[in-house]
Amino acid sequence: MFFFMNSNKLFFLFILIFSTLISISSNSWFGCWIGLKINLLSFIPLISSSNNMLTTEASLKYFLTQSIASINFLFFIILKMTLMKNFEINNLISIMINSSMLMKMGSAPFHFWFPNIVEGLSWFNNFILMTWQKITPIILLSYYINKNFIILIININIIIGALGGLNQTSLRKLMAFSSINNLGWMLSAIMISENLWMFYLFMYSFMISIMCFLFYILNMFYINQLFINNMNFLIKINLLINFLSLGGLPPFIGFFPKWIIINFLINNNMYIMTFIFIMMSLIMLFFYIRIIYSTFMFNYFKNKWFKIFIKNNYFKFINFLSFFSLTGMILSTFFYL
Repeated sequence: MFFFMNSNKLFFLFILIFSTLISISSNSWFGCWIGLKINLLSFIPLISSSNNMLTTEASLKYFLTQSIASINFLFFIILKMTLMKNFEINNLISIMINSSMLMKMGSAPFHFWFPNIVEGLSWFNNFILMTWQKITPIILLSYYINKNFIILIININIIIGALGGLNQTSLRKLMAFSSINNLGWMLSAIMISENLWMFYLFMYSFMISIMCFLFYILNMFYINQLFINNMNFLIKINLLINFLSLGGLPPFIGFFPKWIIINFLINNNMYIMTFIFIMMSLIMLFFYIRIIYSTFMFNYFKNKWFKIFIKNNYFKFINFLSFFSLTGMILSTFFYL
């Protein structure tokens, strides 16, 4: 975990967190825009810290897409101030402001930059991009939401997130499409209530943090590494629990926030949307189970002298988190009742 030993990286990480707080606590659109720009300029040094060509390319792509989204956002908030009275134009401006925020968070159909950039990042930077970097755009989106447009975007996110992950061999791209799918759930949560969205984001961050931590420790980036490497059986069990929790299978804690959202959707008579959510969750579970099945059942060459273990203190921590994922659903059921 060399990241926390580096004072430069810690400084930019602090600015990253601070910029999000500037945006979400600002009382003007212009203040929100300034917070977004500071956020962009603090995240790029975190990405491009290594001399790897992929990270340089990723930081450049990230800078360009975020700049375009920021320029659009600035243009439409100025337009909003000048054409405040006209309702039809106001409706169009709300769609445009929503679109620029969706582009910032890597939502479908503006998601094409997201898997490419994810491929060039370390697991820690991926974790920040998939969790913290979504907070500001979603909160700004909730200030000026266009309901019909966002419902369409939610369905696109859910479908693209599920279908896009089917043919992936890279674990980082798989996590990226999983993030796009979960973004659909997050957007539906923010339409229901802000508290539900915060709860979903916390749960999603918890699950993604375990996955990124596990992959970082095992130094894994592709699916075939999971069954070529001769891993300790307990590590495989941890992977199984956390993948299924991320997919939202009922005994695990990942199902709990999805259960609440489905409950709200059914209460609001959104049956078709609920059906799409459930069907696409099945596809997500299919490709998670495919990875786990390969990891468990693949008849690979075993060397008695070569076995991958995790350092004891890390492993205890991962075991504890996996235990929480497993028993969390039982605990949460009591809260729900």
